[in-house]
Amino acid sequence: MFKIQTLNKIAAVGLDLLPRDNFEIASEFNAPDAILVRSANMLDMQIPASVKAIARAGAGVNNIPVNVCSEKGIVVFNTPGANANGVKELVLAGLLLSSRRIIPGIMWAKSLVGKGDEVPKIIEKGKSDFTGPEIKGKRLGVIGLGAIGVMVANDAVELGMQVTGYDPFISVEAAWGLSRNVRRARGLESLLAESDYITLHVPLSDKTKGMINRERMAIMKKGARLLNFARGGLVNNEDLRDALADGTVSAYVTDFPDEDLLKLDNVIAFPHLGASTPEAEDNCAVMAANQL
Repeated sequence: MFKIQTLNKIAAVGLDLLPRDNFEIASEFNAPDAILVRSANMLDMQIPASVKAIARAGAGVNNIPVNVCSEKGIVVFNTPGANANGVKELVLAGLLLSSRRIIPGIMWAKSLVGKGDEVPKIIEKGKSDFTGPEIKGKRLGVIGLGAIGVMVANDAVELGMQVTGYDPFISVEAAWGLSRNVRRARGLESLLAESDYITLHVPLSDKTKGMINRERMAIMKKGARLLNFARGGLVNNEDLRDALADGTVSAYVTDFPDEDLLKLDNVIAFPHLGASTPEAEDNCAVMAANQL
């Protein structure tokens, strides 16, 4: 009988793949054989010597001490691609929200409560304050062509955008799935210089931390819109503040807000909703359980 410890709530459709005659599942064990985790922070956790494997029902492993696990011979799994559609849909929503001034418009309309019969007249007079460009025909630069990046690129093509992709390490599988209408960027700098919208889909590492900094923002087309549904640390927030202030970046959409970002104008902050769909949770749980 194998003991599986869950550090977060794991979708039942995944747990049901672990037969109860072979697996015992609980949130507390003194000596678990394996751990199932979603977002719980394991970086400072004392991992029991009995643990042989850790499966994360999610795309990254930033909350797992991978180096420690490697030293102890603990196998670490994650579930890349299982939440890709959920994140992709939010990216597409972010493109529209960054362009059409939808959120400020809704907030203004809500502020008219109490104006009675004057509301329609006020709406018609004030709606021009919330004009924004359509995304059709605009240039989208996709940095990182993994499962999510490919899906974003392909759907953006279907929406009529001119899409350029950059990924020097693209896999054969991802390349096969990429629309033939997605252009390959000559380099990162050329993508930044030519794009009206830029979306990040790369993992956070020592090499990518702060990759969108003052120097690279200076290359961007004036008024570009930047989206980050990958990892917060990819963008240097201090440099971003200056770029927003001088109009180099007209909007920043992120799924990883912190207090400094919440204070800035033209930042659209999502509360880490990328994979917050029942479908994504089910897909991640199924993949994690199968790996164990």
